This record gives sequence, structure tokens and C-alpha cells, in this order.
Amino acid sequence: MTAYALGSFRDIAPHAAGGTHRDILEYIERIQATLDPFGGRFLVHGAEVHVVEGAWPGNLVLIAFPDLSQARAWYASPAYQALIPLRTEHVEGAIIFTDGVAPGYDPSHLAAKLRGPEGGTPEA
Repeated sequence: MTAYALGSFRDIAPHAAGGTHRDILEYIERIQATLDPFGGRFLVHGAEVHVVEGAWPGNLVLIAFPDLSQARAWYASPAYQALIPLRTEHVEGAIIFTDGVAPGYDPSHLAAKLRGPEGGTPEA
């Protein structure tokens, strides 16, 4: 099942001495080569975020992988681990992994499961 790495990045700040933009550009230039062996591909990268509810602090990056094990293997790979400081020394953010849903997913099936066999209101 397709899995996703979602990154939320904000507050580009030169935490380390010098080289902020140079380091970020190097990170961007080199990241695809770290994704290729794991089947990773960008779905969203650098697009403007249009917030319609709540607040979203920063930029969004979304990368698809063939499955969760490939996403985890990419993140743990020596090639990607070597790049991480180029980003983390200058940009605050978070990265999460999640599985996607299977083709034909219907959320009403989840609601029925949560209601239980009697079909009542889910317990809070």
C-alpha cells in the first residue's frame, strides 16, 4: 500500500554560522538521488498552501513511497542521513510517515465499525 512522508517546514533561520541558503539549495539539489533507490517521488514540493480552516504554519512537502517500509528505509539510509543537517540546522519543521488507504476505500465502513454491532452512537 502506498505510504507517504509529509513534511511541514517553517521559520527558515540561520542557526548555524553562514551558508543558510547555500545549505538549503544543496539539500534540495541532492534529495531526489536519496529517494530514487526507495521509489520515493514528490507529490507536493514548494507549492503555495491555501488554508481554508484552522492554521497551517509553513510549507508542505508530500512524498509518496511504494510502502511504509520503503519510507522508513529511505529516512534511515546513510545518503539521506548525511543530508538532514543541511535542512535541520536552518529550518524548523516536522516529518511524519503514514500509510495511505486502499483503492476503493469508503469511510462509511469505518463509521459502521466504530458504531459496533448495535449500530448505536460511538462511545466517547
